[in-house]
Amino acid sequence: MNEASPKQLKSDWQLDAPAFHQLLTYLDEGNSSDGQRYLQMRERLVAYFDRKNCLNPDELADQTLNRVARRLQEEGQIQSETAAKYCYTVARYIFHEHLRRSEKEDLASSELWRRANSVKITAPPRDDPNREGQLQCLESCVSKLDIPSQQIISQYYIGNATEKIANRRKLAEQLGISPNALSIRACRIREKLEICVRRCAESN
Repeated sequence: MNEASPKQLKSDWQLDAPAFHQLLTYLDEGNSSDGQRYLQMRERLVAYFDRKNCLNPDELADQTLNRVARRLQEEGQIQSETAAKYCYTVARYIFHEHLRRSEKEDLASSELWRRANSVKITAPPRDDPNREGQLQCLESCVSKLDIPSQQIISQYYIGNATEKIANRRKLAEQLGISPNALSIRACRIREKLEICVRRCAESN
């Protein structure tokens, strides 16, 4: 097995104090730095993922160091020329995993948008005799959403094409999620509303 290839470990593994101490010792390579080597390595990893245009370089840097710590805890030692070299090797694996996840999110997002194109949850025409009832159903369904979902559905579709891009980027930052994750959530919320509005209209 390649030394950087992740082992099949428990999915609920978390970095605890002993594992973190072991990681610090590994990064120090025999010379105690009081955690400075760890901070420097993390900063370099953040810069690495930032150069790769990742939207969450801090998170990916932490994932890399956690992967190294997990390997240390499982095997006790890592055979590599230097700790820094191994960290970068793991970082490349993390980056490729990130790309694969992003591709899957893009596919999922595209499918959801395709399905959402037929969803009609906007206000009906003014001359529609059922306009008032449909608007009441829409208002009722929106009120049943949690606050974050209400925020997304009320802001995601605002503005022209350029404004939408800026608004969605800002909204994703506010919610602490990626733009891809935001688009998926928006589509799911819209689908949920469509079902709710249709059921409400049918019951009236």
